[in-house]
Amino acid sequence: MIINHPLLGPRDAAEFVYLGDACLIDRPDWQAEDAMERFHDYGYLRDNPAGEHRELWYHEQGDRSWLVVTRNTLTHEITHVELARDVARERGRDK
Repeated sequence: MIINHPLLGPRDAAEFVYLGDACLIDRPDWQAEDAMERFHDYGYLRDNPAGEHRELWYHEQGDRSWLVVTRNTLTHEITHVELARDVARERGRDK
């Protein structure tokens, strides 16, 4: 599988480590009244969809960047790749 890195171009998936659902970018507020419940859900509850899914990938064998990869879990087709920092910044502006 080839991941088209936004800065470095096409890279073999072997250079990366899969880290799970991209929802991990939305870390709960540790000071919230229900922080314990939120962190439990954050740490243990994950979707396992069949089809298009946004995932976090870490470029361990390269520039050590974090990516949000939109990938079809049935076909492994990658339709979109973006830097996780850009996704996090965009979400921060939306709040």
